[in-house]
Amino acid sequence: MPEDREIAKKVSIKPIKEIAERAGIPAECLEKYGSYIAKVIWPEPVKNLPVHGKLIMVTAMTPTPAGEGKTTTAIGLTDAFSRLGKKAIASLREPSLGPVFGMKGGATGGGMAQVVPADDINLHFTGDIHAVTSAHNLLAAMVDNRIHFDGVCGLIDCRTVTWQRVMDMNDRVLRNIVVGIGGPLQGVARETGFEITAASEVMAILCLSADLKELKERLARIVVGYDTEGKPVFARQIKAQGAMAALLRNALHPNLVQTLEGTPALIHGGPFANIAHGTSSVVAARLGLSLADFVITESGFASDLGAEKFFDIVVRTDHIPPPDACVLVATLRALKLHGGVELKNVREENKAAIERGFANLEKHMENLRIFGVPFVVALNRFPEDTDREIQAFFDICRKTNARAALSDVYNQGGQGGQDLAREVIQAIREDKKNFQFLYPLDLPLLNKIETVARRIYGAGSIAMEGKTRRKILRLEKDGFGGLPVCIAKTQYSLSDDEEALGRPEGFTLIVTDVSLSAGAGFVVVYCGDIMTMPGLPNSPSAEKVDVTDDGEIIGLT
Repeated sequence: MPEDREIAKKVSIKPIKEIAERAGIPAECLEKYGSYIAKVIWPEPVKNLPVHGKLIMVTAMTPTPAGEGKTTTAIGLTDAFSRLGKKAIASLREPSLGPVFGMKGGATGGGMAQVVPADDINLHFTGDIHAVTSAHNLLAAMVDNRIHFDGVCGLIDCRTVTWQRVMDMNDRVLRNIVVGIGGPLQGVARETGFEITAASEVMAILCLSADLKELKERLARIVVGYDTEGKPVFARQIKAQGAMAALLRNALHPNLVQTLEGTPALIHGGPFANIAHGTSSVVAARLGLSLADFVITESGFASDLGAEKFFDIVVRTDHIPPPDACVLVATLRALKLHGGVELKNVREENKAAIERGFANLEKHMENLRIFGVPFVVALNRFPEDTDREIQAFFDICRKTNARAALSDVYNQGGQGGQDLAREVIQAIREDKKNFQFLYPLDLPLLNKIETVARRIYGAGSIAMEGKTRRKILRLEKDGFGGLPVCIAKTQYSLSDDEEALGRPEGFTLIVTDVSLSAGAGFVVVYCGDIMTMPGLPNSPSAEKVDVTDDGEIIGLT
């Protein structure tokens, strides 16, 4: 199979105006960024648009470090619906430069199922993530400015500042830093740190807001620290929300691009799912649902992370409906890994390991059933998969009464996803949908955490230090107990221990800290060794990237 770049070169990309026409977007609603990218400036609030289409959410089993192809599957499935005569639009997240130059590389799909122009999308795109970074850091600067002029115990007690800075890059040395050193004119010295932009509350707010009014309201509700009496200090108290919204005004509009087969794709927002809520914007999804028969979106990592947060956080905004069906992506290599095979050997045939690893996939099936949403298991085919292994996989699926289909969109594009698309349509028509949230919002925060841990992860209990428990009780006392929880943990296990593969059960989920995202509307719960600023691996993808003398970028995958 040729490299993704070579495949994309052979495709004649259509002018973005043609893609807009196919989507039903008038030309006057486009703000073009060159010939193949445009922002969509819709003339009315998208939350007022009627919902015509069906929403399909793509999730996965617990992944290997390289990922199991959710984005590729979502793109190929969108093309497959188009080939079946359905009007389809993909609604995907923007790539973060952290993974692009880190371990995973780009996030524009692969093989015959790509969105293009890939280099532009993977790098600066339309500047949305840079706008989020700027808005977030403006608030940080205004916080430190207030402390500088008010003194250490003015509006904000400098010992209690919770608002850090962000950048869109993996850089471990910035996790813990000291600012304000160098004398009185340099500000007040204090400890702080950086997070990656994808973990920023501003990113979450951008993706959960339906219009500028809601965006400003959410920005104003951000808690940046506490005063000397222990009361929360909000962004509105330092008059930051207006300037932040000005920086985000254009970023609130979704971006229109295309697949290799010319199917429209809205790519907007980029929160991670292990340390944030992990779904593209409600604006993009709602716009797509007003225009298309099917909108295919994806939630980050597996059902225990992105999907749970999609159901319990994103759907609760009321800006988009619960999915009409889900696609649960599985791969034979992930099944082998969870069946006890070392990562370096997962390409070798091993039916026994597939059978053992199926327990992990089965738990993710159970999770989707808990939420009452129909689903189809999609086996994302890789070149090394043997016919005997594939047959063994579908034999097990039949025994569990799970709908399943082979997805070969990497090799065949939309044609390789038509069986999956038909199965999804059949699931929507025939399978019972009885959506329900995992927990009521009036449940105490500790009980919400325990509910997710027990029912979704398979934990037997939760544990935390007294100081963490007191922080949770304080959040409830301050009036934030009615928020949903956004649990940050490793993506490589159902538990908080990345080495606990397969289907761990009865373990104790270790809660290490909590933080408040009042503007986004959730409480972040940190578990295990999770960090909000990743580091680069031993051999980062950045080492392979270069630019030719003619200006062509190479090595970006």
